[in-house]
Amino acid sequence: MASTNKAAIALLFLSCLVLLVSVSSAANSTTGLKVGFYRKSCPPAEAIVQKYVNKFVFRNPGFAAGLIRLHFHDCFVRGCDASVLLDGANSEKQSIPNRGSLRGFEIIDAAKAELEIRCPGIVSCADILAFSARDSAWRVGDIFYEVPAGRRDGNESNTLDPLLNLPPPFFNATQLRDNFARKGLTLDEMVTLSGAHSIGIAHCTSFNGRLYPTVDPTLDPNYAVFLRNICPAPVANATGPPSVNPTVNQDTITPKRLDNLYYELLKQKKGLFTSDQVLMTSTLTSKIVLKNAQNSPVWAKKFAAAMVKMGKIDVLTGTQGEIRENCRLVN
Repeated sequence: MASTNKAAIALLFLSCLVLLVSVSSAANSTTGLKVGFYRKSCPPAEAIVQKYVNKFVFRNPGFAAGLIRLHFHDCFVRGCDASVLLDGANSEKQSIPNRGSLRGFEIIDAAKAELEIRCPGIVSCADILAFSARDSAWRVGDIFYEVPAGRRDGNESNTLDPLLNLPPPFFNATQLRDNFARKGLTLDEMVTLSGAHSIGIAHCTSFNGRLYPTVDPTLDPNYAVFLRNICPAPVANATGPPSVNPTVNQDTITPKRLDNLYYELLKQKKGLFTSDQVLMTSTLTSKIVLKNAQNSPVWAKKFAAAMVKMGKIDVLTGTQGEIRENCRLVN
């Protein structure tokens, strides 16, 4: 009995130690990030990034959605370390959730090229990506927030990692909650960040399961007809990706505007992905959806705060990682 008690006490001590280390690591991960990080070392850094974001988004507002998504796909995989920008046959770019669907690399490249001329070896690709997501939210949604900077770039990128970390479009509310919780984000923050789906496009293959062979009952019938007219039925016994994979706007009301009308669409059963509509059908999240739909300024403020928090996930700072000369390659 005594030995059992000792074992239990030892196990409890070990659990507390692990928790302490985990909390300490989470706290240390953001040490070194601060607003105005480049104020002295490269004063024009944020303005240069904003210049290129504005230039490209003016030509094609879809780039704003691409940059916000790129930042999300970076932070949820290995932390916000710009690993998603690295080229390579076995890189994150080649993973199923990313291959052929990520956008905005040329904007990061353009900003980095000028920054290397103006301030060589100073501004990280991870910070450029964080700034560009913020500037995109401002450009298409009038949502502004200060970005704490000081991230450094990682030197690893693995094809398997996105599959293990990114939430797929068929997740239910519980799975989404747990996925975001593993990154330190709350249920409310998960629902709030999902509002980024008010801009951008999606390939038919990411939601075809809601259309064929039968229509998902949580999908508005008229909307389903509209989508079926664009998206062909999957080919039976196909051994590879479809030769034709059209795209549709994720938001049918204001597809080029980052706003809270995304939540109004969920109320109308017009969420495109299963992981969208489930936010309305699940008792776990439906009240948050309704609150976000009711108050645009409050949602925008929450979205900004959640983006700042997401941008701090497992960052490299100080002497960790490196400052890449080219965002596509390790030094």
